[in-house]
Amino acid sequence: MQCLIGIPSFVCFRKRVERASTTRNFLRLQTGRILIALYLAVFSSTLLSQTPDSPQTSPESTVRREPRTSFASRVDRAPKLDGTLDDPLWQQARPISNFLQREPYEGQQPTERTEVRILYTKHYVYFGIICYDSNPKGIVATELRRDATQHLDDYFEIVIDSAHDRRNAYVFQITPLGTQRDALITEEQKGDSDDDGDSGWDGIWTSEARIGENGWTATVAIPFSTLNFMKSSDVIWGINFKRFIRRKNEEDLWSGWQRVNGMTRISQAGELHGISEIGSGRLFVIKPYGLLGFQRLPESVAGTGLTPGWSCLCTAGVDAKVGLRSNLVANVTVNTDFADTQVDLQNFNLTPYPLYYPEKRQFFLENAGTFNFPLGGDSGDLLFFSRQIGIDPVTGQEVPVNAGGKVTRSLGNFELGVMDVDTRESGPNPSANYLVGRVKRSLWAGSYIGAMAIDKTSSSLTDSYNQAYGVDTRLLFWRNLVATAYAAETRTAGISSGQSNWGAGLNYKTNWLELFAQHRTVGPNFNPEVGFLERNDCLCNYIDATIKTRPKLPGVREIQFEAFLFHAPDTKHVLQTQEWQGTFRIEFHNGSYSDDDIVDVFTQRLTEPFNI
Repeated sequence: MQCLIGIPSFVCFRKRVERASTTRNFLRLQTGRILIALYLAVFSSTLLSQTPDSPQTSPESTVRREPRTSFASRVDRAPKLDGTLDDPLWQQARPISNFLQREPYEGQQPTERTEVRILYTKHYVYFGIICYDSNPKGIVATELRRDATQHLDDYFEIVIDSAHDRRNAYVFQITPLGTQRDALITEEQKGDSDDDGDSGWDGIWTSEARIGENGWTATVAIPFSTLNFMKSSDVIWGINFKRFIRRKNEEDLWSGWQRVNGMTRISQAGELHGISEIGSGRLFVIKPYGLLGFQRLPESVAGTGLTPGWSCLCTAGVDAKVGLRSNLVANVTVNTDFADTQVDLQNFNLTPYPLYYPEKRQFFLENAGTFNFPLGGDSGDLLFFSRQIGIDPVTGQEVPVNAGGKVTRSLGNFELGVMDVDTRESGPNPSANYLVGRVKRSLWAGSYIGAMAIDKTSSSLTDSYNQAYGVDTRLLFWRNLVATAYAAETRTAGISSGQSNWGAGLNYKTNWLELFAQHRTVGPNFNPEVGFLERNDCLCNYIDATIKTRPKLPGVREIQFEAFLFHAPDTKHVLQTQEWQGTFRIEFHNGSYSDDDIVDVFTQRLTEPFNI
């Protein structure tokens, strides 16, 4: 159904959406009304009678008094990193083997045994991994691309919270073929896909893996410098491990194995003790680069600020990371290199709102969690978005960075960060300077309160400055209720009112129910030029509820019904956007699933044309 009503217009349509997942090779199933009706009947009868899990969960899966603890053993030399644990040094480490299932049966013993051993030297931490398998021929290992999703393969994952702030962490994954994936987890966020963390970050680490007659094994070596770690006494890390068995669609975790948690819930990770007297030298990593080339621009670029004809691309620069003292790290960039940055995946935008593209430049990804300031728990808006620096917001082309510096530090319960970047004039983009300051104070597990200030100055005569500042908090209660709140304001030349933005949200999760509710009031002139904002002038209300059940049906793991409503009038209470949707899902034990929108009605008020 489509309708166009006058000018201004409301565009209304009913749509059926097929959500395609590029991260899993899941079988797509389309269910008809008869199948939906059948499972509606099954759902209603099983929801009232089922226990949270089937089979019965163990007491350990529902009660967790203290974090699990592991220990690292000191060795004088590096163990042999050949993908096996044949080196006698590995026997000096205490084996970690008390994994529990997260999927399919929460809290139950895994179907296959897993062991992890941890060693360290002056500059490295080492992990020896044994993934026993009763059927080694059933091990799935196909992916060879670094940082590609590994959900199609067996894999092992290590998560390290080296700052022990219980919110942010590094992710290291390896498959039986030795294929690597690394990522950052920021404020316990899952990321845009089913993978854990943002894989835009690339760390320095080595690994090797082998498949044998008893399963597969792996060895991993991670420099302390990759973890921005220099502290040498009283060391406690947050740490967690996960094994994924593809053919069984089984997840085994060492800590945080509850389905409402998972690997991104850093506050539910265990602890690593035993590391002491590591390298006394300062952290120092330097990456110089040089570039020589030529480019030719057509005559059609005349008048755009670019010069037509041939020109030389001759440039050089350097990125450096320096440890000034324990937990105080400085990152410096001079004439930043964009050549090693991954290319953005291009998306078609059929809306009047901007698309979000993740940051992929290493200088900005280092300790990115310190500068994270979300404007709403599920909105995607950010008070600070580093891609606004050094990238043309319209064309996506590079804007040269003269120099930049960033200092981050953990000081007791406080997390501090200061960044300053200077860009030079390029085409229509004037020269500009960006100064960002951020402070967070950790509260109880996974909770914090913080403040941020941003100042942008430019050589533009019409937009000489833009400032933004705000406070925010994230509070975790009873491990399954998260409350978020923020208040922010901007200052822009020539504007005196309507520049505020505030909001609050609640997120509640159990094994059978998920609820999310959020309200945001965005002023008509709220303008964070160094942030990401989908829309301003909005009274945005969002509520989402998902009911889940795990009936005893052959091959079926979980049935879900989800409904949400997004209602977004402007600050004059004139409706701009509204969407309501009902979705029916079935997930099967083999990983296939059905995802069907029973109804999806979307309304968008259009008052002026926009480019597609």
